[in-house]
Amino acid sequence: MTEHAAPAAVSHDTTLHVRDHCLCLHAQRAARALGRRFDEALRPVGLTNGQFSLLMALNRPEPPPMGPIAALLAMDRTTLTAAVKPLSRRGLVAVLPDPRDRRGRRLALTEAGRDLLARALPIWVETHAAVEAGLAGIDVDALRQGLKMLS
Repeated sequence: MTEHAAPAAVSHDTTLHVRDHCLCLHAQRAARALGRRFDEALRPVGLTNGQFSLLMALNRPEPPPMGPIAALLAMDRTTLTAAVKPLSRRGLVAVLPDPRDRRGRRLALTEAGRDLLARALPIWVETHAAVEAGLAGIDVDALRQGLKMLS
């Protein structure tokens, strides 16, 4: 039987390096800050940023299946189902049987959902413009492309 040496302690300099360079940490912090900003902006219409994104993802000519919506929003189907429930209870989203697969479900914006999305969109536009303006000196298209490459 061999003895294992205790791992060396991680230096504080290493901790500072990780704090300053970790893409995951900075992406998480930015996502949380953006989420809070859009949540606050959308509060007057009773939506969170996640709910806005979900309603926008459903704004299609035909009700989409759940799988592609979950993939677009980077969530699993169980999480999507949980996110849809409060919107469905509010009459904003209808969960319909898939005519091509009885086991599947499709998600459709209701008239109330379309109306709320139309009221929320100008808020998103204004908030998004303010966020981009706050990134003066940064190529936001390159930032967007880089973020897309990570997903």
